[in-house]
Amino acid sequence: MNGPASTHSPLELGDEELAGYIAGLLERIIVHYSIWFSEVRHQLGMEKALAVLEEAGPRSLKIQLARLARTLGFALRNDLPAAMVDLPRESLVALMKSVSTNWLANDGVWFQAVEGAHGMTDAKRCNDSAWAQFSPYEAWTVRKFLRLPGRPGLEGLKKALGFRLYANVNVQSIVDESPESFLFYMNDCRVQSARRRKGLPDYACKSGGIVEYGYFARGIDDRIVTECIGCPPDPHPEEWYCAWRFRLPAGK
Repeated sequence: MNGPASTHSPLELGDEELAGYIAGLLERIIVHYSIWFSEVRHQLGMEKALAVLEEAGPRSLKIQLARLARTLGFALRNDLPAAMVDLPRESLVALMKSVSTNWLANDGVWFQAVEGAHGMTDAKRCNDSAWAQFSPYEAWTVRKFLRLPGRPGLEGLKKALGFRLYANVNVQSIVDESPESFLFYMNDCRVQSARRRKGLPDYACKSGGIVEYGYFARGIDDRIVTECIGCPPDPHPEEWYCAWRFRLPAGK
């Protein structure tokens, strides 16, 4: 039986092998897309890269969905698959959570792959650097989706925190502290809860969290100051895994 090692064209593959090849092509698109954004950011800076993304991203998605719709014979409505738009509400919510959980799983797979090959120190270094790039991007996407004004203040940040990927997989809460600050609690963290069920200690995520929350808050409003109240390896109560204070000093 012919296999990939003995073929010279995808057209010579069996149906299952061809399906696997196509799945790999989708991965190539994702990586190529990411490389383009990363290189534009490297060459021109984050602000200009986001401006380019605002132009290229929707155009790319529209082109790809339209071509797939023609190829596979599914309908589009307002440039979205009609079958997805027509899903029952509970299915849409389940899909939102499933996609968000896949994001978290992908993050963990990358971390574990680096840790397995190069050790915990390099894995944490790569993780923190990745968050320094992802958090401003996620803040930008949330700002755009919610149509937040240029400097939406603490109220804008409260709203934005509810639209992060993490908000779809974890349990979080907000408590007003003063007119100039509020407290944010991660009451249940999917990663840390899984470790607890396995009898493992908390993952020491404080260095990444400082990057993650600080960059996200500044991405929503550059005047906001982020302070860590507690984050593993810090001790914490049963009610939360990590806690953060966001301040907007008076007069700013």
